[in-house]
Amino acid sequence: MKKLLLILTLGLTFSFAGFAQTKSAQTKPLSFGEKISDKNAITTVQLIRQMANKESMPAKVEGEIISVCQAKGCWAKVKLPDGQTMRVTFKDYAFFVPKDASGKTMVMEGTAFVKTVPVEEQRHYAQDAGASKEEQAKITQPERTLAFEAKGVLIK
Repeated sequence: MKKLLLILTLGLTFSFAGFAQTKSAQTKPLSFGEKISDKNAITTVQLIRQMANKESMPAKVEGEIISVCQAKGCWAKVKLPDGQTMRVTFKDYAFFVPKDASGKTMVMEGTAFVKTVPVEEQRHYAQDAGASKEEQAKITQPERTLAFEAKGVLIK
C-alpha cells in the first residue's frame, strides 16, 4: 500500500511539473526572422503620429493581428486605431508567420512606409485571404496605405 501511495504521489508531482513547463512554454513569444525583442516597441497610434510627414521610417511596432495570408502566412494585417489595417510583409520573403495567428499581438521590427497598392495586387491579397471572385471584382481603385516590411517579428 505504501509503495502504491508513493508511486501515485510521484506520478502526480511529475504531472504537475510537466504541466508547469507546458504552460510556461505557451507564454513564450514565437520568434520569426531576425531575433528581436519587444523592448522599446511603439504602438500603432505612435507609429501613425511619427509617420505624419514621412514616406518611410525604421520602427519597432506592437499591434494586434487581424488576419494572416491563408495560403502561406506570407503577410499579416495589423489593426490600426482608425479601423483600417496595415499590411505587414516579411523582408526578402525569408520567413512566414502561422496562419492561425489572428487575434494575437505581434511585435515587428523593420521599415514602415506609405504605399500605393495597385488593383491587381489588392485582388491578389484578397484571393490569399480567401475572398470570393465577386469580392475580388469589387476592387477597382488603387489604394494609398500604410505598410510595413518586417525583418523580424515576435508573436505573443
